Amino acid sequence: MMTFILFILIFGVVVIAHEFGHFLLAKAGGIHVVEFAVGMGPTLWSVSKKGTKYSLKLFPIGGACMFEGEDGLLTGNGEETEGSFLKASVWSRISTVLAGPVFNFILAFIIALTMVNMTGIIAIRDAVASQVAEGGGAQAAGLQDGDRIVSINGEKMHLFDEVSLYMQLSYTGGDLEVVYERGGNEYTATVTPQYDEASGSYLLGIYNAEFVQPKGVKTFKYAWYEMRYSVKATYKSLGMIFRGRVSRKDIAGPVGIAVNVVGKTYDAAKEYGWQSVLLSMLNITLMLSVNLGILNLLPVPALDGGRLVFLLLEVIRGKPVPPEKEGMVHFVGLMFFMVLMVVIFFNDLSNIFMK
Repeated sequence: MMTFILFILIFGVVVIAHEFGHFLLAKAGGIHVVEFAVGMGPTLWSVSKKGTKYSLKLFPIGGACMFEGEDGLLTGNGEETEGSFLKASVWSRISTVLAGPVFNFILAFIIALTMVNMTGIIAIRDAVASQVAEGGGAQAAGLQDGDRIVSINGEKMHLFDEVSLYMQLSYTGGDLEVVYERGGNEYTATVTPQYDEASGSYLLGIYNAEFVQPKGVKTFKYAWYEMRYSVKATYKSLGMIFRGRVSRKDIAGPVGIAVNVVGKTYDAAKEYGWQSVLLSMLNITLMLSVNLGILNLLPVPALDGGRLVFLLLEVIRGKPVPPEKEGMVHFVGLMFFMVLMVVIFFNDLSNIFMK
């Protein structure tokens, strides 16, 4: 039951932030919001206020902010008013569509800032080699204890977790160009990662177990680093999916997230007290908010990114794509995602019950 409640709270916060972004910019641009919905499927509860229906749906796996005129949606009397989405300026429509993902990133930063200010609880580690492994690739390249990793193959490093992420998701073999800082000076070394049979992965040969506790203005910097890490983890994971480097067991939908992520994380964290549970749930919310923001920016029909493609085409062409044609494209995209949701649902069940 607790897993279900936590999942509803986390997913609800992420979805409401996304839809509220659309809602806020639509109102600012004079666009009529027909319905603001949290969840999908049959309506459990609703209330109408100033021409907008606010509703709670049965399935807590999404939401919607529906505008008059979008995809043929009209007011209750079947007429299109001056508040129609199609009658708003193209830049007003672009800002309204873009606001959903942007608000997800804003939420992610607020959560990251909250986490960083939980002094003594969150484990923040600078990208410093507090210990260089004996006989490892880093030692062979001349790195020493206390060296700060500046970049790996041109990719900037601010947190030690970013170093680990690079080795897990970006390393494909061969030597690495590592820029490191020692005594205020930067040096470049060529490091050959070594395969570790125990972990089944290639290791750079550096470790870090020293946590930092940022204060004051530095909390904003480290909050940015934490959110940046989540963004990198998301797009690198998406890249692995598109390249076919993940199995179906590595992919999870709402059911899989609820059981295998929220549930197992809660069970592991509750032994260490409510602060550990809170931090763990905040971290999951941060990752999901970043995930939703990035996924919605993909140029795919029915997603915000797909709608932005049509709006940018309108800017380039000087006139909009006929609404009925755009609506058909988004309808096809919606049907694709409906099928995908069913596939992911059964994949989640398979991962849970057929291990």
